[in-house]
Amino acid sequence: MRHSPRTYWSEARAGLRDIAPAAIAAIPIGLLFGAVAVAKGMSPAEVGLMSLLVFAGGAQFAAIETWIHPAPILTLAFATFLINARHILMGASLSPKLALSRSQEFVALFFLTDETWALSERRALDRPVTGAYWGVMGVVLFFNWTITTFLGAVLGSFLGDPARLGADFAFTALFIGLIAGFGRGRVMLVAVAVSAAVAALVYRYIGAPWHVASGALAGIAAAYLAAGEKSQSREKSQS
Repeated sequence: MRHSPRTYWSEARAGLRDIAPAAIAAIPIGLLFGAVAVAKGMSPAEVGLMSLLVFAGGAQFAAIETWIHPAPILTLAFATFLINARHILMGASLSPKLALSRSQEFVALFFLTDETWALSERRALDRPVTGAYWGVMGVVLFFNWTITTFLGAVLGSFLGDPARLGADFAFTALFIGLIAGFGRGRVMLVAVAVSAAVAALVYRYIGAPWHVASGALAGIAAAYLAAGEKSQSREKSQS
């Protein structure tokens, strides 16, 4: 689908506007990751290369938590798979809403994150998600994360503990805002509540990274059941 230059720049500006809060919130998290990674024995160059190739904050933090020498490759790979398995569902949900060819999607979805997915799903409620909109969001967040993690590694211990300033809560607050933007329908509320409760319980009694997959599967099941009940009640009211 071709767009006029005016439409292209309008979509690009919209992407930049929407991703800016997420990019700002990612700065202290990126700096923190870089500092922690260096403390675990990685060099700044290795930290930057990891962010450049992996580009997955949750998986990178999980890897750093279990990082030893020599690195437990199988354990790291399994934990990364569990944490990033949600991307399978996110990609399947988002793919029909992207105004891109199949080959373009394979490249574009490298930049898939929780933030770009949530913002794109919200935008798709009104209009298709164009390549300009998605591309600006993905590239901005990608370079923001890569640069801040590298800077965090260079600065290292000079940063101190971001938790003292509440910076460790930045992503949590961001996700709360993203979820709120989806509306307050019953199906959405049920899915979010069940997903959060199951993830919290699994994290408390089993630990990471199992809470991510458990919360996602529980939320999907809850949404499916709630949507089915809603459909049945609608059919009864019409009969």
